Amino acid sequence: MFPTPIQKRIVPVRALYVVGVILLLIMWLLPMVAIVSTSIRPGSDISSGNYWGIPSRIAIVENYSEVFNPDRSPMLRYFINSTVMTLPAVFFTILFSSMAGFALAVYPFKGRIALYAMFIAGNFIPYQILMIPVRTMFVKFGLFDTIIGLVIFHTAFQSGFATFFLRNFIVELPFSLVESARVEGATEPRIFFSIMIPLLRPALASLGVLLFTFIWNDFFWALTLVQSDKARPITFGLSALKGQWLISWNLIAAGSVVAALPSVVVFFILQKQFIQGLTFGGVKE
Repeated sequence: MFPTPIQKRIVPVRALYVVGVILLLIMWLLPMVAIVSTSIRPGSDISSGNYWGIPSRIAIVENYSEVFNPDRSPMLRYFINSTVMTLPAVFFTILFSSMAGFALAVYPFKGRIALYAMFIAGNFIPYQILMIPVRTMFVKFGLFDTIIGLVIFHTAFQSGFATFFLRNFIVELPFSLVESARVEGATEPRIFFSIMIPLLRPALASLGVLLFTFIWNDFFWALTLVQSDKARPITFGLSALKGQWLISWNLIAAGSVVAALPSVVVFFILQKQFIQGLTFGGVKE
């Protein structure tokens, strides 16, 4: 069977494998280690060129409290904006996409394949070509530079991939469950909310982690659809801080850690369901 398990390889190959994995881990983690290390240094270390050495003192509280100081930076506002934007966008994307995926997987209506193909094709459109028409449409409808506009956009923009993902998950479920529920007299909404949603929990959790990461870390559409601090998310606000704090890289690094932390926390909270969702169907008995 291919690939051959590493335990059955000869000793030199196993040693090369271990060395390769360690090198890849170092390369992968090095930027994150550099940012975290910089975020706990005082500004004097950065000025003196002490980037990788032992910090002269630990300035965690000083740096991170400065990041959230409303008199020095609007990072707290940016953080709240990202939270208010991301959570509803993830919720509505999952709700609408699970409904669409259920319809595409269960109901044999005419044009189902063509509609499904449109969801797939939409994922391959370069989003840069959508920038001008989307911006124009948002200005016309009064949604430009508003958080609700970002929620609507991300819900619509992510629904294509989410519907594709959930439809494929629902197709793998036994259709006899739906037929049995119908025989027992359950309505279609009851089948969806009481039978399908509990069965979709691993897929919804893994999709929720992905969507949260995509939307929280979005920079391009925040740059396109937002103009002022009232709706500016943390990713866009972080780039603006380079001019405000100039060479205070310890504060910028602390802000970067704050911006990245929610995605990491969400992943660790849902990691069990995330792995179950990704491995669903990978093992056939």
